[in-house]
Amino acid sequence: MDSSRQGNARASLPVPSGNVLRLRPLPDRAGWRAVGEITSATCPAWEQTLEQLTRRNELVCHLEMSAVTFVDVAGASALAVAAQRLPAGRRIVVERPPSALRCLLEMFWPDLSVIEVVAR
Repeated sequence: MDSSRQGNARASLPVPSGNVLRLRPLPDRAGWRAVGEITSATCPAWEQTLEQLTRRNELVCHLEMSAVTFVDVAGASALAVAAQRLPAGRRIVVERPPSALRCLLEMFWPDLSVIEVVAR
């Protein structure tokens, strides 16, 4: 296919709507399921959810993130800050996050042991 036809083919593809984040409590364990993107536009909702998570009494809280398509540095930072505020003995299990989140956590917070990332 020549480049002019490729351009037309790309123009006809639907553009996904960005800056959408849905957060729901998990029905079977303590924590939340996130769907969408975690960016500066959606970070206030993300931070509010993390605040609720840190106030709970469970030793382990889960963040199921298999349907999260993107996490920026602000979103990763909000998670790290929330984890650092957890009382001793508590932790956050991040399930199936996007690879960008895993990389950001390893790069900027490599010794933050209260966050456990699992592929599950």
